[in-house]
Amino acid sequence: MKKDIETEEDIKLLVDTFYDNVNQDELLSPVFNDFAQVDWQHHLPVMYKFWSTVLFGSMAYKGQPFPKHMRLPVEKEHFSRWIALFTQTIGDLFEGPKATEAKQKATNIAYIFQMKLGLIGQS
Repeated sequence: MKKDIETEEDIKLLVDTFYDNVNQDELLSPVFNDFAQVDWQHHLPVMYKFWSTVLFGSMAYKGQPFPKHMRLPVEKEHFSRWIALFTQTIGDLFEGPKATEAKQKATNIAYIFQMKLGLIGQS
């Protein structure tokens, strides 16, 4: 049995593994690396703080994630791939209530971003 997401080290493993997968993905990698030219040394620690705040309530993340995404050339299929990779990464590494919560929170975040970008209608 796999362990659940329990520590900051688990968050780091999740984020690092997920973005390794993103960087190998033919749909997502160009958005992150070519268009956004993400500085991974800066971005990854921000994502550790973000997911620590989302999953553990650490309040380590201070910021607004949506505005940074407004200018990206993304469509619904980008979000679908992002969610598929994120949930697959969690499933490969973890299982338990916190892992399930992480999948739900990521799905909700992607849905909200798509609504704000006008890619889907409100239900």
